[in-house]
Amino acid sequence: MRIGIPREVKDGEHRVALSPLAVRSLSQVIVEPGAGAGVGFSDDEYRAAGATLGDAWDCELVVKVKELQESEYARPRRGQTVFGFQHFGPDPELLDAALASAATFIAFETVGQASGLPILSPMSAIAGRLAVQAGAWCLQKQNGGSGVLLTGLEGIPPGKITIVGAGNVGANALHVAHGIGATVTVFSRTPKSVLKAKYPGAEFRTGALSVQEADLVIAGVLTPGQMSPKLITRAMLRGMRPGSAFVDVGIDQGGIAETSRPTSHSQPIYVEEGIVHYCVPNMPAAAARTASLALERAVLPYVKQLAAQTLDSDLKSGIQVKDGKVTHEHLARDTGRAYSRL
Repeated sequence: MRIGIPREVKDGEHRVALSPLAVRSLSQVIVEPGAGAGVGFSDDEYRAAGATLGDAWDCELVVKVKELQESEYARPRRGQTVFGFQHFGPDPELLDAALASAATFIAFETVGQASGLPILSPMSAIAGRLAVQAGAWCLQKQNGGSGVLLTGLEGIPPGKITIVGAGNVGANALHVAHGIGATVTVFSRTPKSVLKAKYPGAEFRTGALSVQEADLVIAGVLTPGQMSPKLITRAMLRGMRPGSAFVDVGIDQGGIAETSRPTSHSQPIYVEEGIVHYCVPNMPAAAARTASLALERAVLPYVKQLAAQTLDSDLKSGIQVKDGKVTHEHLARDTGRAYSRL
């Protein structure tokens, strides 16, 4: 089976799914020229690893990072498998293009849905850690922020960070927020005794969500394979001090606030209800080299399975579209499409 690695075309996306080191363990790999340039992997390194430079879409298996962009809608074809982040839920046109292609689409974000989401997990961890520094940047006055320094200063209190969700994103955001000395409040559905013990001084709440006192709100709630819940209302944001910041890590699946809409690395923020919003769907691309290495570690075993045509239950849970049909129950429900069992 020929394996293709295309160059990503999404705004600000520099990650690559497989490095030259991973290519050495595979056969019949075609790499699009420049696919790894953004993270320091040259075409010569891929050649030396045994890859051929060429059209990565002329392969039975295409391993990419981000969902199809409009310029790629016509590339997939029947009999081909596209393995990457898909994020069909918030984008009907993207889903229509995938269905029309009759190709098979396996989503990183739902692979291993019952076993901890091994591919999504490291990307969520990176996004959680980046969320604090993105929020700190949003708070700077030149970006429309209130001018609060989250670390505080001797004699000056630190900023207040509210984290919505204590899963992978939230726990990693807490790790950084606690480390810089911010005042942190974490809202979660259930008590988090392990996190309480690890991060003394952070406040944990399970009751009604409140963001009014926060300088920075980070939202990272995920239900695997489903659209993000709208937990933060416009009225909640309106009650915050103007110039406060909101980082929506759930924007890939539609966003967690009523005011959320996707932005990009080239234009990452907008101000609504007086709050600076950062809603970049591919946040980990800001740390593209680290993210690529972490992604490869999670993806490579599944690529080998696909090449051998031996799909385990983890991979099967990632199949969202096949032969022009929606084969993931949650996706079908969220998008109002007919569900076809695999």
